[in-house]
Amino acid sequence: MIRPARGLLFDMDGVLYNGEEPIAGAASALQWVRQREIPHLFVTNTTSRGRTVLVEKLQRFGITATPDQILTPCRTATAWLKRQTPGMVALFVCAATRPDFSGVDCLPDDAETGASYVVIGDLGEGWDFRTLNRAFRLLQSNPEARLVALGMTRYWQRPDGLALDVAPFVAALEHATGRKPVVLGKPAPEFFHAATAQLGLPPQSVAMIGDDIQADIAGAQAAGLPGVLVRTGKFRDSDLHGRAQPDAILDSVADLPRWWGS
Repeated sequence: MIRPARGLLFDMDGVLYNGEEPIAGAASALQWVRQREIPHLFVTNTTSRGRTVLVEKLQRFGITATPDQILTPCRTATAWLKRQTPGMVALFVCAATRPDFSGVDCLPDDAETGASYVVIGDLGEGWDFRTLNRAFRLLQSNPEARLVALGMTRYWQRPDGLALDVAPFVAALEHATGRKPVVLGKPAPEFFHAATAQLGLPPQSVAMIGDDIQADIAGAQAAGLPGVLVRTGKFRDSDLHGRAQPDAILDSVADLPRWWGS
């Protein structure tokens, strides 16, 4: 047991469900958390769905949550953008998450100049050369434009196999422009600190439960949180042979109650 763990952060895809299939025992584990009133949040790098949709998805799997209990990069990015020097924003996100950017001045989707901030999310099948090249042109047209990454997850587990996430596209733009990204999702320490601040707990007392050895575990540890790796989702045995090492390993989130009390 990691002491003194008083709160929990849960990654979602790969921990609570795989795509449209729930992880066995996840709903029971979350019910156990709620019954014991353990402070918790759901933290995800998903930028293809809004928080309301994610709440509905959790409910289909028997997990109760409210939008305020889900922290996404879109939410933190919107708050960050509103604190910056005013400027036009170019959004590369799915239509479902655009409402999360209400109050932000956005360029038309065909603009190739005029951006002060170029925000890169997970477009999935929407990525093609033209779209990536438009992001490149927006950055090149303004030497002061900021490259903003909605997380740096490398890949995720789809029902048909592993699939690229946002990080490879951000890396391509960083390499082409020499512009370092501002990361507003996992594994950025600021993202984890925003989550622990919302819980009102110090980072060292909040355990992060995830299936991504880099974004979830190494990211949490760099922010001062213990990282608990589950053997579901994108987990591969090779994850245990790298530099990042979890503080604990569970076969799945279903083992949380037994681990917590061990």
